[in-house]
Amino acid sequence: MPLPTRAALDVVPAYRQGRSAPAGASKLSSNESPHSPLPSVVDAVRERLDAINRYPDMSAAVLRDDLAARYEVDPALVTVGAGSVEIAAQLIHAVAGEGDEVMFAWRSFEAYPSLVRIAGATPIAVPLNAEHAHDLDAMLAAITPRTRLIFVCNPNNPTGTVVGVDALERFVAAVPHDVLVVIDEAYVHFDRTASYGAGIRLFRRHPHVAVLHTFSKAYGLAGLRIGYAIAPAEIAESQRKVAVPFGVTDLAQTAARASLAAEDELAGRIDEVVAQRDRMLAILTEAGWPAVASQANFVWVPAGERTAQLEAQLHDGGVIARAFPGEGIRISSGSAEDIDRVEAALSAVDAGSDLTDRKEATV
Repeated sequence: MPLPTRAALDVVPAYRQGRSAPAGASKLSSNESPHSPLPSVVDAVRERLDAINRYPDMSAAVLRDDLAARYEVDPALVTVGAGSVEIAAQLIHAVAGEGDEVMFAWRSFEAYPSLVRIAGATPIAVPLNAEHAHDLDAMLAAITPRTRLIFVCNPNNPTGTVVGVDALERFVAAVPHDVLVVIDEAYVHFDRTASYGAGIRLFRRHPHVAVLHTFSKAYGLAGLRIGYAIAPAEIAESQRKVAVPFGVTDLAQTAARASLAAEDELAGRIDEVVAQRDRMLAILTEAGWPAVASQANFVWVPAGERTAQLEAQLHDGGVIARAFPGEGIRISSGSAEDIDRVEAALSAVDAGSDLTDRKEATV
């Protein structure tokens, strides 16, 4: 007889990591930085290797001081976790439980519904609008007395769309103050609109806003797992209660501090990723695919029933992307060589042909 497990987990899918790429292919499935860590960051981490027999500072006090100084907030309002996904889980567990609701747009970050169900709360997914962006009016209409938290992923993953700064201000102002609004800015560094940094500005003006950031994307520390939030005092205190003890390693904290000190150098790398993102958007559009203008480090193609065709075409050209069957495909921005490979894969067959035509042509 099998051992019993929580019945609620029957509807929770395991998180699906972006597919790995074989040698010689471009892995554009996980929104990772295409750049190796900065030498200064590697040196800082290397200097701490002799101390890995010791537990890390569970409070990440020095890093929190750095972040507090950067954003001019009290260090007590800064919390850290093993990547933005763990921070999102902390925020959910801090405010929601059995019988409560947590809202988000859909499609958005795919971990949201699972994290909510694991906390015992009910996920409320509000469909994106026709422009693949948050439908803020529909989200406001979906608020109930049981709503405890609303995620606004901005820029949104996987569509890359942003909520305009004025619209976001009106939305936050309209949400009841007993509902926490989390502005998930995991991709904010790639945003070239007026919405850049809107989360912190809203946090300063509204008592029910928290902001979520990560070191995984722009800073290139995905393998070390570290993210942070800036939240109201009572929320931050509850986050610390539900956080995994010692969840953020000393090496991750060291790398994060070194990355903050090297932001000017990192800015050039971010600009390169943005340039290749925009180039990839133009390539996709020219090839006839309905790509969506993005402010993140990826491009979304709502290919619908042709998703499998596009995924196979990219795969045949040595590009591994993230497919959402029947909906679309997300292609991360990579190096110039990576986007050259995308261009070559798309030029092999135009978007108007299907897989059958392609197979027949190769016989």
